[in-house]
This record gives sequence, structure tokens and C-alpha cells, in this order.
Amino acid sequence: MFRADVITLFPELFPGPLGASIIGRAMDNGLWSLKATQLRDYATDKHKKVDDTPAGGGPGLVLKPDILALAIDDVSPTDDPRPRLLMSPRGKPLTQDYARTLSKGPGAVIICGRFEGIDQRVIDQRNLIEVSVGDYVLCGGEVAAMVLLEATTRLLPGVMGSDESEMDESFENGLLEYPQYTRPAEFEGTSIPGVVTGGDHKKLGRWRQQQSEKLTRDRRPDLWDAFKRKK
Repeated sequence: MFRADVITLFPELFPGPLGASIIGRAMDNGLWSLKATQLRDYATDKHKKVDDTPAGGGPGLVLKPDILALAIDDVSPTDDPRPRLLMSPRGKPLTQDYARTLSKGPGAVIICGRFEGIDQRVIDQRNLIEVSVGDYVLCGGEVAAMVLLEATTRLLPGVMGSDESEMDESFENGLLEYPQYTRPAEFEGTSIPGVVTGGDHKKLGRWRQQQSEKLTRDRRPDLWDAFKRKK
């Protein structure tokens, strides 16, 4: 079973959206588990202080390495095979390929940063892998952790209803997904393209491929360049 542990200052945010829909049902059915741990439980002073001012000066606060290390060591002992991930805007980008790699493993230990970040020494000495969900800054790592977990757990065996629909989705083949349609056949004066309902599956397949390539070329030239290099 895929086991996820999240270390956070806001455990009450979990499972949040991860407890709903197919991801939540998969958790209820024992396909994966989630535990949120309160970082402040490892503080050693009466005020439960987990942060301090940046060494060398600067704005904000930094999570203390000793407190965070205690939490990591408790949640993830040295024989734990799961990767230790730190949600960070300076991390490696979360991609479909990386989510699939994680989904094939035993789970993940995810650390949610706050304030100005965490002491670099705990990143180095606890072998944390920094992962980013995009080129922007959030108030903390909790929402990013949810994004990573949803992207990963939906790929676990038995979670999605159809492997075929999964393989047609954006990023699975290096392209964005083609347009989708459903009933009614006409909506506000616009009809479903005839090729979609015409019954010629080969022609439909070609059309979908063309649409995927066009969307990728127009919207994500970075993906399009990578796709062309692989061909």
C-alpha cells in the first residue's frame, strides 16, 4: 500500500480534497493511506516554538533544523524506504513522469515548509528532495503537497476506472489532450464535430492526434519541442 506522511504546521488541512471523490474512495478502500503530523509536537520549549530569525539577517522566519529533524526521524526512521520530499518553489518540477515514478513506490514523506523556508542543514542531512508544483510562491507547502499526492495516488492500481482513459490524458504521451465532447449534439448553435460522431475510428484517431499536436504547439512550445525531439 502507498503510505503518505505529511509533516506540517496545519494538519487540520488534511485530507481536504484528498478525502473526496475517487482519491478519497481509494483511501477508504485501503489503496493508500495518509497521516498528517503536527510539527509543533516536537518543539521542546513551553511556547512550542518551531522557527527563528534568518542567520545573517533578513525578513521573515526559518523553520528550525533541530525540531524538524526530530519530526522527520520519528515519522521516517532510517530503514524507511520512502523518499523524503520537501515542497519548495526552488525544487525539481512535479511532472507526470515523476508522479508515475512515485506511484510505483512504497509512498512518500512530505515536509511542508512555511515562512522563509527551512534550515538548509536539515535538507542536506536528511536527504530531502525539493519538489515544486510551479513557478510561483505559496504561503506554505500544504496545497502543493495535496497537488503532488493527488497527481500520484490517482495513478495507483485500482484507483482510476479506466487505464485507457488515463493514457489519453495530457502529458501521458508528451502532448496535451485533444478536445472532448458529449451530449447534447448541439449547444448554443454549435455542433459536435462530425468526425467525432461519424463512426470512423481511424479517422477519429488521426483527428485527435492532430488536435493534440496543435494544442501543444500553440499552448506549450516547450512540450512541443520535447515531443519533436523524441520522434
